[in-house]
Amino acid sequence: MKFATVFEWLTVGNNLRFILEGFAINLEIAVVAIILSLVAGLALALLRLSRNRIVSTLAGLWIDLFRNLPLLLLILFLFLWIPQSARTAWESAMPGWAPEAFQSGLMLAGLSGLVLYNSAVLAEIMRAGILSLPRGQAEAASALGLNYRQAMRYVILPQGLRRMVPATVSQLITLNKDTTLVSIIAITEVMRRARTVTATSGNPFTGGGVDAPILEVFLFVGLLFIIVNFSLSRISRRLEVRERSRTGAAPRPQVRGLEEQVA
Repeated sequence: MKFATVFEWLTVGNNLRFILEGFAINLEIAVVAIILSLVAGLALALLRLSRNRIVSTLAGLWIDLFRNLPLLLLILFLFLWIPQSARTAWESAMPGWAPEAFQSGLMLAGLSGLVLYNSAVLAEIMRAGILSLPRGQAEAASALGLNYRQAMRYVILPQGLRRMVPATVSQLITLNKDTTLVSIIAITEVMRRARTVTATSGNPFTGGGVDAPILEVFLFVGLLFIIVNFSLSRISRRLEVRERSRTGAAPRPQVRGLEEQVA
């Protein structure tokens, strides 16, 4: 079977554009979720490392709760739990220039689930990176007269964040793939559009035309994710090489498991 024959459905009507627009929705969700997850993850990691026992314990409970919940279950729970008034408020507050997918109140549950789960996972990755630094770094900062906040800002975090790049990028790639789960709450992202193309025999607008076998359609969607995620992996690699060139040494890898490091 020739390649051109298998993927002939891509050239019929607006199928290619229809799927690419759906994939753009996934990327828009991923970008917003990545930014919010990184900010929330760093805040949770710092709270978990707080010298205040109560704050540290509460942050630890929050992290353990959300990183151990299945993401699909979390999204479905939020979809059922968030009241209609909150969805209406979301739609009213969303500016007109925001992407069309974000104009729907359904996005509140999907985006919240992605951020809650991934921020908890990233918080543990960041905490492990910070704890992996030699104790002498903090002692040297203290000897220079820096207080705890200054030492964390100028000494600990810059080094710890660089060590966390590979693990962080890996989690962000997972987040990008997990955006397909929002289709379960009727958000028309790439997977839902792919099923639409398949169900309408290759033409999501008028029906008929060239058949679009479900395997070939999903293979094409998978190829789109491979391209984006491979690009993220290469960016991560370039950051490591750049850091090695700048410092003259490679960042110390986290060779042990996450649970061993934070024990």
